[in-house]
Amino acid sequence: MRAMVLSAQGTPLLMTERADPVPGDGEIRVTVTACGVCRTDLHVVDAELPDIHYPIIPGHEIVGRIDLMGRGVTGHRIGDRVGIPWLGYTCGTCRYCRLGVENLCDHPLFTGYTRDGGFATHVIADARYTFALGETGDDVSTAPLLCAGLIGWRSLVMAGDAERLGIYGFGAARQLGAVWAGASDQQPPAPLDAAIIYAPAGELVPLALRAVRKGGRVVCAGIHMSDIPSFPYNLLWEERHMLSVANLTRQDGVDFFKIVPQAGIHIRTTTFPLDQANDAIAMLRAGQLLGAAVLQP
Repeated sequence: MRAMVLSAQGTPLLMTERADPVPGDGEIRVTVTACGVCRTDLHVVDAELPDIHYPIIPGHEIVGRIDLMGRGVTGHRIGDRVGIPWLGYTCGTCRYCRLGVENLCDHPLFTGYTRDGGFATHVIADARYTFALGETGDDVSTAPLLCAGLIGWRSLVMAGDAERLGIYGFGAARQLGAVWAGASDQQPPAPLDAAIIYAPAGELVPLALRAVRKGGRVVCAGIHMSDIPSFPYNLLWEERHMLSVANLTRQDGVDFFKIVPQAGIHIRTTTFPLDQANDAIAMLRAGQLLGAAVLQP
């Protein structure tokens, strides 16, 4: 197999030849056909997430086909088209798993962060944490749905039944149908029922709190965010809620991919060969991408 490997903090990804991996019990091997480049990958490359063990292969928006299965795998067949997301494993025994909130598991594994990901020709995954994709949609357009889509879905659900929803750090709002768009420090024409912050910028939190109505919600959707500056209590008062999105559950994926075919989602992508992963990450860091970057081995 070939993979773009992060060997140490502060180094570029390096194309590396490795022996083809062999799946263990309950695992599948997937031939990667597309892997999105997510801002979380940028956090991994820039060592903004804790406890990274090198070497590691980034990438967690993976689409491909099963080419080998370990013992005990059920519900999959060789040749099946599957998606591999960020959440790669949960222990099933900690308090949070037993409460049904596996996204908060005390002992998880995350694809492309604590287990090797999809910036590669092949990847190993726990079969239980993959999604059957069927044959709907093309691989390049589907890949970004495995994180950006799923986290967008979870954050939308957490925002509640919001008639007026504000979205911060989400480009091309006008083209996507927003009835109003302005600078982050501008007040919307009417108080918001909820706001979702996608940019990893803590300074947006007080601005969003100021924009929501009494009892409204501010959802922070990123895995990493700069420090939130102090703000007067009256921005939080009157039962406003501030909460974060942490990872995803398998049920999130089941629910989301049920609606994708009916939702009419149009995804703008820029494709890169696998060996140009560093270029894709550099363009993402510089804000030079419109839409999602996707690697194709």
